[in-house]
Amino acid sequence: MGGSTLRVLIAEDERMLADSIAEGLRGEALAVDVAYDGEAALERVRVHDYDVLILDRDLPGLHGDEVCRAVVADAAAVRILMLTASGDVRSRVAGLSLGADDYLPKPFAFEELVARVHALGRRVRAADPPILERAGVRLDWAHRQVFRDGRYVPLARKEFGVLAELLRARGAVVSAETLLEKVWDEHIDPFTNTVRTTMMKLRRKLGDPPVIETVTGAGYRIP
Repeated sequence: MGGSTLRVLIAEDERMLADSIAEGLRGEALAVDVAYDGEAALERVRVHDYDVLILDRDLPGLHGDEVCRAVVADAAAVRILMLTASGDVRSRVAGLSLGADDYLPKPFAFEELVARVHALGRRVRAADPPILERAGVRLDWAHRQVFRDGRYVPLARKEFGVLAELLRARGAVVSAETLLEKVWDEHIDPFTNTVRTTMMKLRRKLGDPPVIETVTGAGYRIP
C-alpha cells in the first residue's frame, strides 16, 4: 500500500483524548496539530493546509457542526472525519449531510481511526507508490524502511518524512518552508534551523556520494 506524509488537525475538547490521538498519530509519522475548541479549529484550518480534520461534533463555543459548515463553505481541500458520542444512524446522516467525509462514533479503535485518516488522505492527493526510488535511494512505505544502494539506513521519523518529500518531488526543489509545513506541526518555529539540522543528519546517514543537493536560496532536491 502506498503512503504519504499527511498533516492532520484534531479538534477535540476532551484534552486527554485529543492528546492521546495526537501522540498516536505522530507515532505513525504524521504531522499533527490539536485544537480544543471550535474557534481555534476553524482558525487553524484557515491558516494551514491540512489534509485531514478530525472533528468532534460536540465542541464547546463554536459547535462542531458550525465548524464543518464553515470549512465546507470555504471550499477547503481538507477532508473531515467527524467524531461523536452518538453512533445512531440519524446522527451519522446528519453529520455527513453537513459536508463531513466520514463519521466515527465514540468509543473507537485507534487502528480504525488511523485507517480512516489514511483513506481520507488519499482523497486529498494521490497516494505515493509503495516504493519511492531515486539516485540509489529506496524508500519502502509499508515497512518504514530506507536503503541506499542496498544498504539499510535507519532513520528517525522526521528524517524519514523529509526524505519522502524529497523523493516525492522527483527531482524538483523542495523549500525549507514546504518541509516545515509537511513534516512538522504548527509548534515549530518557522525561523528554526530544524530543517537544516535534520538534513545534516539525513545526509550523514545516507552516506557518500551525497545525493541531496542544496539549491541556494530555494531549498533542497535529489537530482
